Order: sequence, then C-alpha cells, then structure tokens
Amino acid sequence: MIVGLTGGIGSGKTTVAEVFKKLDSVAVYIADIEARKIMNSSDLIRTQLLQSFGKETYKNNELNRQYLANTVFENTKKLTILNNIVHPEVKKHFLDFAAKNTDKTYVLYESAILFESNSSQQCDFVISVFLDKEERIKRVLDRDKISEKEVLSRINSQWKEDKKLLSSNYIILNYAIQDTEKSVLKIHNILTKKALTIL
Repeated sequence: MIVGLTGGIGSGKTTVAEVFKKLDSVAVYIADIEARKIMNSSDLIRTQLLQSFGKETYKNNELNRQYLANTVFENTKKLTILNNIVHPEVKKHFLDFAAKNTDKTYVLYESAILFESNSSQQCDFVISVFLDKEERIKRVLDRDKISEKEVLSRINSQWKEDKKLLSSNYIILNYAIQDTEKSVLKIHNILTKKALTIL
C-alpha cells in the first residue's frame, strides 16, 4: 500500500515524515532528498538541466539549488520543464524503493508536489499537513534565510491549500509536536487496518 504525504512549503512535512519513520512497519521515501541525489548523480539529468538552465545550474560539480530555485519559482514554464526532467526519474526510483519494501505495512511517499506532479494517482491514500499561511511564511523565513517575496513565489507555485485538503483522505494540523505525534499514530492505526483489508 502506498500512502502519499504532502503539504505546502513550511507546513512541516519533513517533521511529520520523521515521526512516521519511527514506526517499524513503515518505509519512508522523501522525494525532495532523493531528487537532489538523482540531480547530482545522474549524468543524463545533469546534461538535461545544463541544457535547460545553463552552466550556473552546477557549482563546484554540485547542484546549485539556490540558483535553480530562483530560476524556476519565478517562471511556471521553467518549473514545468524542471519537473518533466526530474520527476520521471524520481518516480522510477520510488517504485524500485517500494518493491524493495513489500515487507512493510505501507510505504509513505513524501512530496511537496504530490498533486502537482500527479504522483497522488499512484497513492492508495493521501495525508496533507496543514499550517496557516502566516506561520508557514515565518517558518520558511527562519529556516531558509530568503526574502518574503521568494517564499510567496514558492507558495504560489503550489496548489492552493483548500484544493489540497479537499483532495486528501487525512489532514494533520502541525502546530504542536505532541498533537502531531498523536495524529500520526491515529492515522497509522487506521491505515494499518486498511492495509490488512487490502491484503
């Protein structure tokens, strides 16, 4: 069983994924981290990115994330190009990961663009992490040391929150870690029962 985990930038998806990681019966795949590895290790992806976004895409032989982020989040067309290059490889890598973890109750696929990339279609259930916009902006400003304009640009490149929530099976309100942990355990128990039904 595949369970998607998503949420807007700054909502705390990674925090929630870390809570799921503590559960022995769950395998967790963080799409952003794996995509970054692929962009650094795959010669094919590297060539395509250099052709599409220029030589500044890599700095000291490593992906220049800040340059790439600034390039694509201001431009919907370029963001689509980036997703079209990287996402098919991430999908293949994830399916391989899922195949290697069939002993787990379910595999959790964490992705900021789960709906935007149509990855939600491969999920049996979807969980959205929610935090109000003001708090998300504050957290990203503290975390990434970027301007508010850049944060808003990234927020606007993703699906609107109400659209995500309406398309999700479960919602986790991520304000206090104790409440988040309780929500994760509650949803995990439900999903475990559903996995047994599917089997």
